Amino acid sequence: MHIKLLALDIDGTILNSQNKLTQKTIKTIQDTIKSGVKVVLVTGRRFHAALPIAQELGCLDVPLVTHNGALSKDPRTLAVFDYNPLDKDLARELVLLGRDYRADTLCCDNPQTEGLIVYEHISDSNVRLKAYIAMFHQYAHHVRDLYHYITHPPIQIFYVGNCQLMDEINEKLSKELHGQAKVVLTAYRSANMAILDVINPNSSKGAALKTLAESLNIEQSEIMAIGDNQNDLEMLEYAGFPIIMENSENLLLDKGFTQTLSNNEDGAAVAIEKYILKTH
Repeated sequence: MHIKLLALDIDGTILNSQNKLTQKTIKTIQDTIKSGVKVVLVTGRRFHAALPIAQELGCLDVPLVTHNGALSKDPRTLAVFDYNPLDKDLARELVLLGRDYRADTLCCDNPQTEGLIVYEHISDSNVRLKAYIAMFHQYAHHVRDLYHYITHPPIQIFYVGNCQLMDEINEKLSKELHGQAKVVLTAYRSANMAILDVINPNSSKGAALKTLAESLNIEQSEIMAIGDNQNDLEMLEYAGFPIIMENSENLLLDKGFTQTLSNNEDGAAVAIEKYILKTH
């Protein structure tokens, strides 16, 4: 097995439960880059939230895959490498659906820049989302009416809330979208928090990884991918050598993928050392 491209999810995979990169993980990934293997971060995060991680790790010579595959950009120049926006009219309908469910609904916009998160309301009880908006306040834009704000195809619409509410919206959308968009659920059940992304129907982490690999003339068999959540499934299925974290969602644990230690035990670094660096 000769790996030329390593695809890594961020949250729940290379970050521990404190949302930190350990020194072991940083060194292992940097050693992998030095060995000549391309390392790409493939994440559900918005570009502005993923960029600091890519910069800290030094993953700067390949596009950064964000928004669950809807937008890939050069982390140095911010040039767009691959982009599939969401239909404008559908995006507006999704805002109305969010109102029906009293769900915190947000729109991602401005793909040519580091990105913008546009919202009209955030519930007081949604503490994590409030903290996120505060952390990335320079990329957050409050409007009176999100429906009327959307006058062009945005990157995506997403909902954030407790797992039960997100499951309900996910179920409704799965019955009604009929291929108009892709719905990607990222659930953190232990924290009772989930993110429901609605993106272009042709977008996924797997599709974005395929586009990148083909641009680099790298075969599927030469790709290793590591992930932990439902939004990683298509990426894992595309990669020649998929690995999941011990802390993965049950959906992944039942797939028979090779498993490594949890994100609190440097599981991603352990797998990289074993299968790429061959230090174990």
